[in-house]
Amino acid sequence: MYNFGLSLAWCCPSTAAAQAAGDLPATKTSEDTAMNRRLLTVLLGLTLAAPVSATSLIDGDADAGKAKSITCAACHGADGNSINPEWPNLAGQHAKYSVAQLYAFREGHRENVLMTSQAMILDEAGIRDLAVYFESQAPKQLPVADADTIEKGRKLYIAGNGDQQVSACIACHGPAGKGNPAAAYPKVGGQHATYTAKALRDYASGARKSADGNQIMNNVASALSEEDIVALASYIQGLY
Repeated sequence: MYNFGLSLAWCCPSTAAAQAAGDLPATKTSEDTAMNRRLLTVLLGLTLAAPVSATSLIDGDADAGKAKSITCAACHGADGNSINPEWPNLAGQHAKYSVAQLYAFREGHRENVLMTSQAMILDEAGIRDLAVYFESQAPKQLPVADADTIEKGRKLYIAGNGDQQVSACIACHGPAGKGNPAAAYPKVGGQHATYTAKALRDYASGARKSADGNQIMNNVASALSEEDIVALASYIQGLY
């Protein structure tokens, strides 16, 4: 099993290098020991990270999706790597999750003026094709947004916070933020910190609901402080 308390090299080499160079604070052994015990409890009941399969779980046509993605490129980039941190990266995102989000926008379960108008003109094949196309694209690696908050973000992501009833993000999204394709838990690693922070705030306020109607993200986000949200979002941006 990985020793999450000793190094970040297994999931974020750029962060590990900065830590080795002395640019980041060293890990405290006592704190990490307790954190690892909590983590072990979490990991015993789950699969660490679902492997990213070369075969999509969604029956779609990536070539057709590429042709239909022209309008998406304005916000999300031609290859799904957005240059605006307020708009999410779609490259490498699990197609099953993307399909669920597009349906949610189309049916009014998730609200955004731009996305709703785009999703409403898509048929079922169009939704599947777009999802498969963006899933097939390679995500660009981003650094953590703020190195000063990396320890706080790392500990929240890996072990949560029992005192605040905050579950560990790793339980659903995996140690490197790759999510779980079969369960439609999204890939979050490498996502823009600005976007992730807004998503967490929206979940916390109830402005956003999960596409399948569960309250997991609302419950977790509502227990986070603003400082927690900023630290988590920063750390997640550097995961890969």
